[in-house]
Amino acid sequence: MDLTWLSAILVGAGCLALGFFIGSRKFSRKFLLTKAAEATALVDGNQKGRAKKPLEIEKLAEIIEDFKMVLVVRNDLKMGKGKIAAQCSHATLGLYKKILHRAPKALNRWEMCGQVKVVVKIESEDDMLVLQEKAKAMAIPTHIVIDAGRTQIAPSELSSVLLGNYLIFLYFPDSKTVMAVLGPADMVDDVTGGLKLL
Repeated sequence: MDLTWLSAILVGAGCLALGFFIGSRKFSRKFLLTKAAEATALVDGNQKGRAKKPLEIEKLAEIIEDFKMVLVVRNDLKMGKGKIAAQCSHATLGLYKKILHRAPKALNRWEMCGQVKVVVKIESEDDMLVLQEKAKAMAIPTHIVIDAGRTQIAPSELSSVLLGNYLIFLYFPDSKTVMAVLGPADMVDDVTGGLKLL
């Protein structure tokens, strides 16, 4: 009898220990995964390990109601309508992803305004880059799309590589096609207001 009780207690204690061990491993794994996800959410992929800071427009979203996005399309590239639509979509999504975690109130304000988007044209890449610098100086976020050079826009940089007895020419696309700007309507107009509608 004593041996039966002793074996039952040992088996019970073993099951209890095994259950505790399995439960604690799942809890610690879940805890560690949650902490890793939080840390990842605070790190900007482009900044490699530095914590993200909220954008200035996040503060403005609390006091200014009228937000809009302007898409600046390069007219000198002579893109077709479908190409322009695709490039504008890339610009919108790129800017949205760029500020999603750094300015959620600003995005919410823009969405509450009906996601206003205005498409304007500009005549050169240099002019577009000047506008981008003006927007940066005003702390308004921008995103410029760089075309892959697979369809209508030819790659603009040619490089050659000597591989054995063969000379190989490589094209590197770098055509900046569309710039997206999002912020308070008055501030965005200060940057893009002089441009004509597409």
